[in-house]
Amino acid sequence: MEGKYYIYILASGRNGTLYIGVTNNLVRRVYEHKHNLISGFTSKYNIHHLVYYEQTSDIRETIIREKQFKKWNRAWKLKLIENNNHNWRDLYDGLI
Repeated sequence: MEGKYYIYILASGRNGTLYIGVTNNLVRRVYEHKHNLISGFTSKYNIHHLVYYEQTSDIRETIIREKQFKKWNRAWKLKLIENNNHNWRDLYDGLI
């Protein structure tokens, strides 16, 4: 399937708890996380800041990338975020 798909990383704060997810609508999905519309890990641990995302046009590629991210150790994930978003700015505002 072709379209727009996203892998994203949310954080509770700088160097905080991380969450990795996949969606076809990044604005909607992050909004759901920010407003605790989905019960679960992100609402339980207040993980509301979009700190990293990638866009692809292939859902299979996106899911493979998500699985890779989830296997990475924490230091690699932090380095990915730091290299692309040094100040851990919430990227959500730039999407809307």
